[in-house]
Parts: sequence; C-alpha cells; structure tokens
Amino acid sequence: MIRTRFAPSPTGYLHVGGARTALFNWLYARKHGAEGKFILRVEDTDDERNTEEAFAAIFEGMAWLGLDWDEGPDKGGDYGPYCQSQRKEIYDRYFEKLVEAGRVYEDEGAWRFRFKREPITVHDEVAGDVTIDYRDTSNTPDMVVKRSNGGYVFHFVNVVDDIEMKITHVIRGDDHLSNTHKHVQLYEAFGVEPPIFAHTPLILNDNGSKMSKRDEGASVRSYIEGGFLPEAVINFLSLLGWSPKIEDEVLPLSEIVERFGFDGINRKSAVFDLDKCRWFNQQYLQQADAAKVLDLILPALESAGIPTDDRDLLISILDLVREKVRLTSELPEWFGYFFGSTATLADDAKAKAFGKEGQLETAAAIVGALESIDATEWDADHIKPALNALAGELGTKMGKLMFPLRVLTTGKAGGPDLMPLIEILGKETTLARAISVLEQAKG
Repeated sequence: MIRTRFAPSPTGYLHVGGARTALFNWLYARKHGAEGKFILRVEDTDDERNTEEAFAAIFEGMAWLGLDWDEGPDKGGDYGPYCQSQRKEIYDRYFEKLVEAGRVYEDEGAWRFRFKREPITVHDEVAGDVTIDYRDTSNTPDMVVKRSNGGYVFHFVNVVDDIEMKITHVIRGDDHLSNTHKHVQLYEAFGVEPPIFAHTPLILNDNGSKMSKRDEGASVRSYIEGGFLPEAVINFLSLLGWSPKIEDEVLPLSEIVERFGFDGINRKSAVFDLDKCRWFNQQYLQQADAAKVLDLILPALESAGIPTDDRDLLISILDLVREKVRLTSELPEWFGYFFGSTATLADDAKAKAFGKEGQLETAAAIVGALESIDATEWDADHIKPALNALAGELGTKMGKLMFPLRVLTTGKAGGPDLMPLIEILGKETTLARAISVLEQAKG
C-alpha cells in the first residue's frame, strides 16, 4: 500500500507552492490505483495564527483543483483524528516512549531530544544521498521536542503523525530536506523504519527570489476568481519541477498520472511564470465543453447585463469568441459585442475609419447596401455579394470595406469575426448600430 499526505497549516490561503506539493502527493497515490491513498492532514496547533477562513480556503482550493483525498478531517479514516489539535493524547504517548528510552532531557523547562552523535545519511529520491555530521554539536544542537508550555514542536508531531498514519512516502519541498535528518533520528528512536523521502524543488520568481504570499499568482483563490480552469492550472503546476520527458506540454490528467514518477522531478528550482499558466488556460479553454464553460461564466454574464435566456445563442457566441481570450473572466466583454442596438464610437476607430476625405461617404454607402438586403436573407451568402457589388461601384475591393463595416457595427477597431457577428445581430440591430455610429462620426 502506498500512502502519501498533504499537511497544510490553516494560517492563510492555500499557496500555489502548497498546491504543487499536494498535487505531487496526489499524483503518486493515484498512479498506484487502488493501492494508493492520499491523506489530508491539517497542522492546526498554532492557535494564534489559525483561522476558520484559512481552514476553509484549504478545502476550497483542493476541491477546486480536483485533488480529492481518501482520508481527512471531513472524511475520517482509520488513522484519525486528522487535525493535530485533536491528537495531543497520541503525542503524549509517544513522548513517554522517548522518556523511557532516555532520548530526551529537560533543559530550562523545555525537553530536548538527544541526537546520536554520528554522521547521518538520508537517501532522497530526488537529491540522492545527503549526509549531515551530527558529531559537530555546534551545528546540530539537540532539538527541543516539547516546549516549556507543554506544546510539541513541528518536527516531533510531524514524525508521530506519519508513523501513526502509516505514511509510506513523504513528498515535500526541499526546504525541508535539512530537517529530514532530525526526523530520521526520531524514527530510529521510535524503532520505526522511515518512509521514502522525495524533496521537490522550490518555486522561484523569474528574478530568482523565493515566491512569497504577496506575489501575483501565489494564492490558489486568485485562479478561482481570475478566470482559470482547474484542469489548466493542474497541468501547469505539474510541470513546475517535474518533466514527463516528452515534448508535449498540454497533457490530460490521466496521462500526467500515468507518467508521474520521482525520476522526472528536477533537482533545480522551478521558475514560476504566470503568463505560461494563462497560455495553458487558453489551450484548455479552446478544447473545453461549451456548455460547461457557459455554466461557469453565466453569473458574470448576468452581472454584465447580458441576456442569458437563450442558451443556444450564448453557446454559438462562445464558440465564436473563445479563441480570442485566455481567461474565462475576459469572455463577458466579448459577449457584449452581440447585444445592444447602439454602439459607442471609439476615438482610435473614428480616426482610422472616418478621418480621411471620402470615408464618411463610403460608410454611408455601406449602410445603403445593407439596407437593400431583405431581412429574411440576412446571412453571409447575401451580405458579401451586396458589399462586393458596392466595391465595384466605388472602384475598390470588398476587403477595403470590411474595416469601416466593423467600426459601423461595433464602434471599435477590433472584435469578433465580423460576418458571424452581423448574422447574429440581424438586420435591424446591425443597421441601428451603423446609423448611430455614423451620426457620432459626423459629430
């Protein structure tokens, strides 16, 4: 049986580094199918810093990412409780084992663990063999395991919990690698074989600094609120410090699970690139089921004042505009092109479409050509020939009429593909917009 765990502290939001650690543990457990279990354990012994909001943020972020756990505070399991604040009796029992073995002593009210004074080598699946010489007492003083107030330190409870919960693989950031030698000595004192360790590279900003809570993209909530799809974020996070050893980057989760292994984890620190995450999101957004995406953005569409009663129309619009965006949060603005009988003429579009001599007359001629098309024949197959005929009369090419037509239709210099937009708007709305824009251009 393979048992991995993620053990966050509820002292703030779920950090992207923590989410990556959770993901690697989840992937390794899921890779082993029915033989793999992923445990969520909450290290909530810091009463001064723990908050209910932070506790909820952990569950929210994990659930949004799809990192389901087999055992945890909300699900229970055979090795609970899964909150450290509820495990004091277990810690007391293990502490007595150290007392009986003569491995702890009191020092000014606190209790210190007596290290063995010899070189300690830890084998890590990523870093290889790492040795710390415990004969140098100045560099490796005996560590406090129980404070003078009776509380236990992280190193002690972490090891006890991993023993009690039968954790077989500890996958965590390599800032914990130097602590592992302390943990190995505790395992030895308890007469327990240590788990297999794999320390993952830290996530750094592009300037080489360690990613902090204040950095953009550090909070999982920022992805939830920022228009990202969880599948895209998972794909992005999986490649922060791990390589599938193939050229493809956009990988379905099933393939990531299948390919994941310690041999693909890099020793070098991973560089965080939020723009690359947006790129991943764009790839997933193009492939995502339209109905699912529409459900995600309906509240935002309603907030933007866009009618949402015609679901088929909204899906048609979504399929037209999704290639233009990277985030779902950008979609409502594009939907806005398809609703409303007037358009506001932007200054840059006005200058480019109507600023030269003769351009206003051309725009008026375009409006006339559109008016000549029967409303029952309002589609590209009839609109294009009418524009082509007008171009012939004006001694130009039809392509030269498309930009002024776009500005007449939208008031802007850019936007969705023009013919599908005009078809969806219909004759009445298209002409109403064009006439309003033309009046603004003359003003």
